[in-house]
Amino acid sequence: MQETQKPRMLVWSIVYIVTLLSLFLPPVLLLTMFFLLVPVLVMYVRLGTKAFLIHYVACLAIVYVLVSILLAGWVGALLVAISLFLLPPVFQMGNLYKKRAPARNVLTAGAVTLLAELLLSLVIAQLFGLNPIGKFKSLMIESFNMYSPQMRSLIGIDVDTLVQLSVQMLPLYMIVFSLLYTIISHTIARRFLVRAGESIPAFRPVKDWMLPKSFIWIYVIALVLEMFAKDTQSTVFTLVLNLLPLLSTVFAIQAISFLFFVAHVKRWNKTLPIIGIVLLLVFPPAFFLLSLVGVFDVAFPIRDRIKSKG
Repeated sequence: MQETQKPRMLVWSIVYIVTLLSLFLPPVLLLTMFFLLVPVLVMYVRLGTKAFLIHYVACLAIVYVLVSILLAGWVGALLVAISLFLLPPVFQMGNLYKKRAPARNVLTAGAVTLLAELLLSLVIAQLFGLNPIGKFKSLMIESFNMYSPQMRSLIGIDVDTLVQLSVQMLPLYMIVFSLLYTIISHTIARRFLVRAGESIPAFRPVKDWMLPKSFIWIYVIALVLEMFAKDTQSTVFTLVLNLLPLLSTVFAIQAISFLFFVAHVKRWNKTLPIIGIVLLLVFPPAFFLLSLVGVFDVAFPIRDRIKSKG
């Protein structure tokens, strides 16, 4: 390790220790949990394997000892387990960083690895009789029971049905979490790595984003399955329940890309795509319209026609 790099890696080690310890501070938990991958990613990319392992193990040892002294041994073990759980995405993303792979590949590898771990953890917990799904149901029912009858009536659906649907949508929640977590981690880590002199490819400009045409066929198949999925307990219903919202969101984002593209070709300012983003976030009816625009953008050569007309 270069002499000038040692102090920086020491700083990143301290940052990682503080970040792990902050997981027990509710006011900053939501902020720091999305920063957990960053210090480890930076150290993994900047250090050799041996040096990285030394820094990483030292960080975990310090965290375990401190927490065991101040709180309890099992709490320290829990923090170590959380850190180890997030290590496979670090290896996947870090190796791709070292190969200068496109950001899209990094995102895919990180998100898929994290999703696989979440699913595996769910299965293992179920096998050991921990029943996380049952506890999730109980937690939701208790939360709804805290509302007044008037508030519950505003939901417009039976509480048991809503809880059952929420459980069936767990795959969607895990997919969205994995994607968001990886995107945020990549964005922050890449910025620090670039400042440190690493050449890490960024995402393509939003105006150039384009989904594969295969997404259209998947969307069509999901719509057809929806017409036949009448049994709410069936696997097909669960598949459609998770697939359609995910695809609709992806196509809505594709529509935002299309608006940026139009603004770029027409040499307009970015008011149009910004309005699209605002509508997507605060005006639910616009979600369906934008999804439809995204479908047409992928299915037909609309961009080529806009380019030809200048």
